[in-house]
Amino acid sequence: MPATAAARRESTPLPEKTLSPLLTFMFAAACGLVAANLYYGQPLAGPISQSLGFSPAATGLIVTLTQIGYGLGLLLIVPLGDLLENRKLVLTLVALAAVALVGAAFAWSPSLFLLASLCIGLASVAVQVLVPFAAHMAPDASRGAVVGNVMSGLLVGIMLARPAASFLSELLSWHAVYIISAGVMIGLIVILRLVLPTRVPHTKLHYGQLLSSMGHLALRTPVLQRRALYQACMFGAFSLFWTTTPLLLASPAFGLTQNGIALFALAGAAGAVASPIAGRVADRGWTKLATAFALVLAIVAFLIGHFSGSGSLLALITLTLSGIMLDFGVQTNLVLGQRAIFALSAEHRSRLNGLYMATFFAGGALGSALGGWAYATGGWNMASWIGVAFPVIALLAYLTEREK
Repeated sequence: MPATAAARRESTPLPEKTLSPLLTFMFAAACGLVAANLYYGQPLAGPISQSLGFSPAATGLIVTLTQIGYGLGLLLIVPLGDLLENRKLVLTLVALAAVALVGAAFAWSPSLFLLASLCIGLASVAVQVLVPFAAHMAPDASRGAVVGNVMSGLLVGIMLARPAASFLSELLSWHAVYIISAGVMIGLIVILRLVLPTRVPHTKLHYGQLLSSMGHLALRTPVLQRRALYQACMFGAFSLFWTTTPLLLASPAFGLTQNGIALFALAGAAGAVASPIAGRVADRGWTKLATAFALVLAIVAFLIGHFSGSGSLLALITLTLSGIMLDFGVQTNLVLGQRAIFALSAEHRSRLNGLYMATFFAGGALGSALGGWAYATGGWNMASWIGVAFPVIALLAYLTEREK
């Protein structure tokens, strides 16, 4: 276990209670705006493909390359938060995001756009440097609340990115989505430069040693292993749901337009209220009970959604309720997990966060892949049964936890 007495020291020269409500809001807003960059390509894949001449087989790479870049960044860039001055690292990554977004907007070939997509994913891991940065600045008693508030901003950014991209592309063009986002990143750099404090980690490892230490952390940190497994299952369910429900809603059963599907996605943003609640629950020491609640809520959400494929108004209402419940459970479990791993070691927070995020991101990729296959093979009926299996697996693993 990495939590030695020395490791528990906060690796920042700031006094303890330095995270004001305004600064917490800025962390949350920055996380949401940067995370949104990961998801603009999903509703825009069709227009981008037609505009740049992608082959049908290569269209899926528009989203996949961004995801690959983000996954690589979690393992290769996020750990630098334990090594490099955090403010400078965040500003550098946001600047890279702005450049990559401009590159995507003005790309004139599929290869250039895919390169920009990869860089967008890499740079967007700035959010996973900001979250442990905020955790470092928060006192122990309210760390969960701070993490929850910051993560609520991230979820709102994720959930609003798709409908915002759909609306803007229909009003202007897909190019405008990336240009506007690049402008937002430039404005964010100016603001963060003014408001973020300096934080210099105490770690003296070389980069290679930093990366190799992650293997030791992954193998020797049971709390990380369990929380990452739970969230991998939950995010797999989340990704499956949001991959397949747009297909269901666009099918003849519902016949919704893209704008209608975008409005449905907006409902999922209601799950963002779970983050601050989960953080405060964790601060009170109720993590175990809250974890059980989150896992069961996800199971119930899929069971409700399973019977929502008829295309009726009642089916649409219950499917919307299912999405809100699922997002609430997933976000609750995410914050509970982060609160648990951030309590292990101040010195290792960025590495622990990178491992945690990379693991459940892999679960999300599996959920998306299985969801697409299941829907094509057996429709919503098959996809929803596979979806419910993810939180069931997490719940079974959770039931093996020993009382402490």
